Amino acid sequence: MKDPTRPVKPAELKALADADVQHNYRHFLNLRDAVQAAGSLEAAYAGFFKAGAVQLPPLFLDLMVQAMVCHLLQDTADVWQWRAAEMLFRRQRVSVQDGRVLAGDSEVLDMNHETGGLGAIGRLLKENSAALPVVNLQVLNDENTVRYQQSLAGAGRFNFLLDLTHEVQRELPHGLTLTMTRAQSGLKALAQVLEKWVQHFVGAEVQIQAESRVDDAAWRWHLGLDAEATQLLNDLYEGRDVPAERQRRLISLFRLRFQDPQHMRADVQGKPVYLGLAMAADGLVKLKPQNLLLNLPLARPV
Repeated sequence: MKDPTRPVKPAELKALADADVQHNYRHFLNLRDAVQAAGSLEAAYAGFFKAGAVQLPPLFLDLMVQAMVCHLLQDTADVWQWRAAEMLFRRQRVSVQDGRVLAGDSEVLDMNHETGGLGAIGRLLKENSAALPVVNLQVLNDENTVRYQQSLAGAGRFNFLLDLTHEVQRELPHGLTLTMTRAQSGLKALAQVLEKWVQHFVGAEVQIQAESRVDDAAWRWHLGLDAEATQLLNDLYEGRDVPAERQRRLISLFRLRFQDPQHMRADVQGKPVYLGLAMAADGLVKLKPQNLLLNLPLARPV
């Protein structure tokens, strides 16, 4: 604590009695030394993926992303962007309720399911067949934005659901159907966060917008924002049959455009880049923000 950047000799680590503590502390020192050598969190983060196989625990990567995203949003008052940004470093569980696509923090949801939100006490109660309280998580909306802002500094930070429903349909007389884009769409907020992320790392201004489908005979480039979407888009692009059940896992498509096409590779300049976000069969989504650094068709790689 007095000298957090000082070298730590192997003998000092071996002096720790707990082998797990030795192992964990070694991971921390690897992170610390990598950030010091790189000069910033951003440079260290990008360097981990350039090196190939990432040796750092996933939790450490998520905490790095959380720190960088909070820096990106420090002047942003839009609470929907703050909630959408959680998707970059917290795994989400997605469910469809009454036509609405809702994303919630998987760790919080799983804990509430297992312990009624009471942690170890709730688990003990459940083991003894005691009734657990019902915990109702709130969907972020205009009425509870202040509560969400207050939760950012407290233990309830990840207790709000994000509505990822981008379009709603309203039946009109005479059999007409009106499709409207929601003003407070979680997907719109996520797109805005990803725009900031790309500009911060790449130095290029991009525009990202949610799309309901891709009608592009000249589809040239795509990337998945998660492992499920990557495989799904690859299969669609290569013309493979994709079962309807897998197609239903696709939460959204996005269209990314560079404001200055000169930032793109010459062979795809001016062409849109399609992004996909999908959930696994169990409803989980683990967004990988590094995919935007590794797989964009940049004239000069990050």
